[in-house]
Amino acid sequence: MRIETSFPGGVRVDADVRGFKVSTDQPAGYGGDGAAPAPFDLFLAALATCAGFYAVQFCRKRQIAIDGLAVALETSRDPETHLLSEVRIEMTLPEGFPEKYRAAIERAVDQCAVKRALDMPPRMSTVVHAPAAELAAV
Repeated sequence: MRIETSFPGGVRVDADVRGFKVSTDQPAGYGGDGAAPAPFDLFLAALATCAGFYAVQFCRKRQIAIDGLAVALETSRDPETHLLSEVRIEMTLPEGFPEKYRAAIERAVDQCAVKRALDMPPRMSTVVHAPAAELAAV
């Protein structure tokens, strides 16, 4: 998959994701207007929504009503590095959820693709391309 970005102004960055425009900005105190979620907030939202998808799919496959089902994400940061120190997915099961499926839905949510990518992170690299005119001048 390839995601292209564009820069509509200020510190806003938009991404084209499979034909959908995803807009980001930074909070007002960080040079942005707060007009859209920050990229890191979208990263966390991707984890929360992925976990929610797996919970909903689990219930649907077993014909369990999802009224009252809730999935939330709680994070903690290291005060020195400001990096995440803990990410906790909290799930509230619907009323009448069968006890026999409690451990199974937890395992299902743990299979979320975003969570698994964090559990087993890919190798990452940054590649910088210079405009062809600059390369010719060297």
